[in-house]
Amino acid sequence: MGRLDEIDRTILQELERDGRLTNIELARKVGLSTSACLRRVQELERNGTILGYRAVLDREVLGSGFVVMVAVGLSRHLKADQVEFERVMANAPQVRECHSISGTVEYMLRIEVADLAAYKHFHTEVLGTVPQVSSITSYIVMASPKDERA
Repeated sequence: MGRLDEIDRTILQELERDGRLTNIELARKVGLSTSACLRRVQELERNGTILGYRAVLDREVLGSGFVVMVAVGLSRHLKADQVEFERVMANAPQVRECHSISGTVEYMLRIEVADLAAYKHFHTEVLGTVPQVSSITSYIVMASPKDERA
């Protein structure tokens, strides 16, 4: 993939702000003809810079607005243990993000559930049943003054 120029960066910023922009609106915002803008967007999609488009959902309305960040330590640093832990997390609908991290623990999870009781259930019945897990530290999210995830 070639380097991104200023126009590509502007296209990406505009689409990140609003992925539903029409090509006409986007072209106007970045100062290109509609055909040139479309070619650029298609190239950014083709080369993997743009991975997809998503709707941003209101988790409160959906009943999963209680957010907990969870630091998870594994008892052993074996590839098989990591693969098994990641498999369990991939199949847990409460886990919205699972990040392998460096530091004193191996994983950071973003959990979205209805309330504290639902999180306790996840903590006990999901995380608490994974034999590879040696430590769990929960951080309840009080507010998110900046959240640019799409």
